Amino acid sequence: MTKLEVGYLLPTRDDAVLGRHEPGRLVALARKAEELGLDSVWAGDSPVTRPRADPLVLLAAVAQATERVTLGTAVLLPALRHPILLAHQLATLDRLAEGRLVAGMGGGFPNPATQAQFDALGIAFDRRVSRLEESIDVMRRLWSGEEISHRGKHFSFTDVRLTPPPFRPGGPPIWLAGSGPALRRVARLADGWLPYPPETTTYAEELATIQQTASRSVVPALYATLCLDEDPDRARQRLRTSIERYYNAPLESVASIQAMFAGTAAQAAEWLAGYAAAGVRHVVVRLTTDEDLDEFAGQVLPLLRKEEQR
Repeated sequence: MTKLEVGYLLPTRDDAVLGRHEPGRLVALARKAEELGLDSVWAGDSPVTRPRADPLVLLAAVAQATERVTLGTAVLLPALRHPILLAHQLATLDRLAEGRLVAGMGGGFPNPATQAQFDALGIAFDRRVSRLEESIDVMRRLWSGEEISHRGKHFSFTDVRLTPPPFRPGGPPIWLAGSGPALRRVARLADGWLPYPPETTTYAEELATIQQTASRSVVPALYATLCLDEDPDRARQRLRTSIERYYNAPLESVASIQAMFAGTAAQAAEWLAGYAAAGVRHVVVRLTTDEDLDEFAGQVLPLLRKEEQR
């Protein structure tokens, strides 16, 4: 099996729900993930619908506290921001991280809660996808270091140059979420793909669609939720508690569209290996508790590494 890179999603939303408002704790978890041998650390974005610590501010602190791991957003909502300001933030963050940044992005899941977030910020929900696409174009041009002007459907400006430029020439790679109709956008615009299909067969089919039409090399990634316990029934109940607290929706509803697993470490490694066989090369793991990080790194990660050596 080709090397599978494995990342850890910082529990920004879980901390907010539990009333823990200590960003320093999250930075310490990022440092611990690096020490335990994980390849990347990620932070989610949702200022209104599912409030949490700001991902870019948090990752700036993580950049200074770590040396090796990739830092990523899983996922950022560019349509909520002006692309000049977002490009500036991401360029500065990429400088702090010395080129370790991945900008995971999405348009926003189409449901009433997400629409309420856009409404609160005065941004038309039905224009979020075109804002996302235009923002990607604008940011990549700004990351060139050249002075640019732009006149588009959503944004217009003249003679803007960003300083500092990103550490990485051309800016951080952009990974896009999405499936179904969004695959065309991924193939056209993205450097990576970060979906969460609950079935490996769906993942393989959609990856093939992207690879057949992509205009550039696309890193196949996966966003997956895991709950580890030697008792699978207890693991399932813990997963239910975590997911229903996180989303305020039934586990069955969320699990029907998202990749989720509850069970033993050995079973988790086998489950993830199935996605790797379907083409995944980088998995971003959301764990239900902090304690699961030690178990995941100590028991699941070695099994995945052993699988790679076969």
